[in-house]
Amino acid sequence: MKKIIAMLMAVVMLLGLCACAKTEEPAPATTAAPTEAAAPTETEAPTEPDYWAELIAAAQAEGELVIYGSCEDPYIAAAADAFAAKYNIKTSWQRLTGGEVQAKVEEENGNPSGDVWFGGTSDPQAVCASKGLLEQYEAKNAVNLMSDMYRDADGYWYGIYTGIMGFFYNTEILGEKNLEAPKDWSDLIKPEYKGLIWFSNPNTASTSKLFLNATVQMWGQEKAEEYWFNLDQNVEQYTKSGGGPSKNVGPGECAIGIGFLHDAVYQIVNGYDNIGMAVPASGTAAEVGAVSIFKGAKHPNAAKLFVEFCLTPECVELAATTGSYQFLVLKNAKQPEVLEKFDLDISVCIDYDFADAKAHTTERVERFMEVVNGENGSDRFLTS
Repeated sequence: MKKIIAMLMAVVMLLGLCACAKTEEPAPATTAAPTEAAAPTETEAPTEPDYWAELIAAAQAEGELVIYGSCEDPYIAAAADAFAAKYNIKTSWQRLTGGEVQAKVEEENGNPSGDVWFGGTSDPQAVCASKGLLEQYEAKNAVNLMSDMYRDADGYWYGIYTGIMGFFYNTEILGEKNLEAPKDWSDLIKPEYKGLIWFSNPNTASTSKLFLNATVQMWGQEKAEEYWFNLDQNVEQYTKSGGGPSKNVGPGECAIGIGFLHDAVYQIVNGYDNIGMAVPASGTAAEVGAVSIFKGAKHPNAAKLFVEFCLTPECVELAATTGSYQFLVLKNAKQPEVLEKFDLDISVCIDYDFADAKAHTTERVERFMEVVNGENGSDRFLTS
């Protein structure tokens, strides 16, 4: 346990050195685990005495909250249900990919049909902030964060978890084809892997947006574009959601998937012992899953209260109970015990430049499409 604690207290340093009711429409050694602490109450956050009572009363007067979630459905549902029960506020939610939420709020342009954005990588949330589509809010419970790297400096978004990007593979398929398992990014563009890889669509998935930004930050624009083109030659299918590849490796629909390793952990824990995982040896990026408030939200006080709720162990520890095994970024939250069974080396994570991602994500997605499509058109990137 001492080793586990030491390693994940290293998350802060290494990522500084390494980077409720559902409606159809909204109406061996592992991680850095923080020191265990008692679950905090809101009043532990430094603020004026009446702040919480006033915020709760204002939120309850609004009586409703609409959540757009970009993590997995069970986690969104659990967080929504817990918030609704705790504060007696009617809470509904809809699951959309990060790209879908971004497109939706851009179209709504300051008159959003949702109030808050829960989960998914911070990149599309940062883009929306740069376009004036998110509301600034200085959350009191941000004192629970391990580091300021897990929040937007201006209060547009706050991190609730982090996860390592890598790849996972079906050991049976690779064995039948007499192929070695990939260990680094350079392996994925080898000709023997042609037609064996699944990845997510940068138009819709925040996972692949992180990939585009990370590859440019690691290798520079020219080398990154060359890699995108070569990788595309081996990709059989692009999925709408970043979690799509992980769900298809175990059943044998695809041999190799690119995504967040906690998604593969979920598949392994749930019976797919034919899945192997790799943290890219030369470096990779870690996402920060975030929560934010939409500019013009119809229920702004309920939205603020939900952000505060998300920054407590009471909320984030629900993740592991629903099969979401990300590393938590609150210093007073308990890390998912299941991660102790996996050797996830966080030391290779780059110092991810969030400001760079905020400024360039949109243009990199556009450039990716230009690079990989060429004369072939864009049919396989169209989504319904």
